[in-house]
Amino acid sequence: MWLKSREERLSSREDAKPRSVFREYFEALLWAVILALVIRTFAVQAFKIPSGSMKPTLLVGDHLLVSKSSYGIKLPFSDRVIIPLGQPERGDIVVFRFPEDRDKGFIKRVRALPGETVEVRNKQVYINGKPLDDPWGHYSDRVILPPGVQPRDNFGPITVPAGQYFVMGDNRDQSYDSRFWFGGRGGLVPIQDILGRAIVIYWSWEDDTFGVRWSRLGHLIK
Repeated sequence: MWLKSREERLSSREDAKPRSVFREYFEALLWAVILALVIRTFAVQAFKIPSGSMKPTLLVGDHLLVSKSSYGIKLPFSDRVIIPLGQPERGDIVVFRFPEDRDKGFIKRVRALPGETVEVRNKQVYINGKPLDDPWGHYSDRVILPPGVQPRDNFGPITVPAGQYFVMGDNRDQSYDSRFWFGGRGGLVPIQDILGRAIVIYWSWEDDTFGVRWSRLGHLIK
């Protein structure tokens, strides 16, 4: 058997070392990318609040983590649920594809469930003819707009079909939601378009003062 000299062995190790380091970095980066894709696809995704439609619950500049598995595990790059884990409940804050432009993401609160009849009379939300206990609703305008002017304060009634949801912003007088979509005829969100449920604020930034809202960090969303 031919044996390498000590100098040759050392030289061989030195030549191999750069390749080994490169391979280690490449594998670490590859695994990081795979892990990020898995987390983004099946676990959580980050979103930023761009408007005041969910005030005072969510503020402009809040950064959220959204659980993508709250209602089921979907096939990657698809809306097909392969492992159902539940259904949206009344009060859940959900991120979904905007029905009028599915390339955009919207965030609102679920107010009416499949099979329910929803109506708004003089700002009060009714479900199946009964006033809805609505602790999240915030109203900034005392004026009540009559039916026929716009559906902000008087809407419906409509019955929510199976597999769809009626959603509203908490800032009721300043929210473009299910009352307004499709010309005020009622815009519902199909279950397959719901991307996940908002769970926590991990960062919050006040644009006007360029300051961090420290008290909101880690705040669980309800």
